[in-house]
Amino acid sequence: MAEAHEAVMASLPNLSLVDHGGPQPPQMPFNIEAEKALLGAILIENRMLEEVILQLREEHFYEPLHGRIFAQIRRLADLNMVANPVTLRPLFESDPALAELGGPSYLLRLTEDPAVLIACRDCARQIYDLALLRALVRVGSELVQAATDTSSEVAPLKQIESAEEALYQVAETGDVSGATVDFAGAATKAVAMAAKAMKSGGHLSGLTTGLTGLNNKIGGLHNSDLLILAGRPAMGKTALATNIAFATALRAKTDARDGITPSTGAPVAFFSLEMSADQLANRILAEQSRINSENLRMGKISQAEFNELARAAQDLHDLPLYIDDTPALSIAALRTRARRLRRQKKIGLIVVDYLQLLQGTARNASENRTAEISEVTRGLKTLAKELDIPVLALSQLSRQVENREDKRPQLSDLRESGTIEQDADIVLFVFREEYYHEGKKPEDGSEKFQAWLEKADRLRGRAECIVAKQRHGATGSVPLIFQREFTRFSDPAEGDWTGGSDWE
Repeated sequence: MAEAHEAVMASLPNLSLVDHGGPQPPQMPFNIEAEKALLGAILIENRMLEEVILQLREEHFYEPLHGRIFAQIRRLADLNMVANPVTLRPLFESDPALAELGGPSYLLRLTEDPAVLIACRDCARQIYDLALLRALVRVGSELVQAATDTSSEVAPLKQIESAEEALYQVAETGDVSGATVDFAGAATKAVAMAAKAMKSGGHLSGLTTGLTGLNNKIGGLHNSDLLILAGRPAMGKTALATNIAFATALRAKTDARDGITPSTGAPVAFFSLEMSADQLANRILAEQSRINSENLRMGKISQAEFNELARAAQDLHDLPLYIDDTPALSIAALRTRARRLRRQKKIGLIVVDYLQLLQGTARNASENRTAEISEVTRGLKTLAKELDIPVLALSQLSRQVENREDKRPQLSDLRESGTIEQDADIVLFVFREEYYHEGKKPEDGSEKFQAWLEKADRLRGRAECIVAKQRHGATGSVPLIFQREFTRFSDPAEGDWTGGSDWE
């Protein structure tokens, strides 16, 4: 058997490789005989299709006719029909390429050598690898052409970004044709999402946020979505983002341990442009060990609390949460790092804190801040679609909120650019009336002090996550509880409060 396998592979001609010696355009690498051998093996024994169907697609064949033959074989298999020269013949009677090769007799010639069955897997692997090499040749040629063309604006950083994006597509998916998806593929993905939501209890079709109320409202964090989480300073937007990132990563860890698939968790990349990695870790450890975060930072903890802190750190040492605290990142650099983490760590969620600290790539970005923020938000949305994962970006709100009697944020409060609202699939606002009420404290003993005190008791710990925009569903408010000492958001107890008018 081994000798026969070697004989078949040896009979295949040498690969046509790129010629670097002449001025002519590079010759694409291909192996027509390997393509013919693979098709012949499948036509002789249709079960061989199962060995290669997950790897190969029509566009991986160098010869277009071979790609069409492979596509028709797959179609017949999907219909539970036998694929052989007889059943394929009526499908190619009017194919001009097949006519040039002798018509239907070409299909018969593909099946003349039964020995090709032995080398089926190797031929499939070679066809796939050569398709990737051709994609690399195209990327390289386009890169050289763009780099040597000075007729337009010279933007090397943008060219590097485009080249890396193209290389990522080749490395991650082997996509050598484009981004077109037929309706059947899109519908299959939609049904899978619905099945995932049904299995999770009828609410969660994306990644978990760790908060039942928010999961119920938005269905979790969905692939390719850009979510904006905005709020004024001291509202707790970083705390909420950290809580969500931790919950998603923890679910990925526990589901992997318990063998649960598909998981509603995923490894998380947290790009912190404002806080250091140890500060974020401090918040997570304070939340999990139930130690006051300020006391933890100042070292004012007991031995028992330290032991609890050490236990929490040990439990979370392999948490799939990856923190990048590089300051002054550009959107191009962030996308580069995100692609690398996607490839190496299989991240399923990106968190950015916060988008106003990201820098654009345009030369005059500092002169036009609105244009720069527009570039950043478009870049984040493109990244979410490219990697097919949700991106959660934090954003500041303008000061005009402070000038209104009603401090609840609105979409018009998004700072510096209306494209934030335009590019986002979901916009969330964090709002704590408690913070503003504390600033209205009257003098002790005054007539208003008692009323203020009673309202302060009602507002203590209460927060809202306002869903101001949602492409997939309705808007509204989700009540939350905020434990400030632990920087922790949680769901309120059943019947505790419902938000909105309950504040008064």
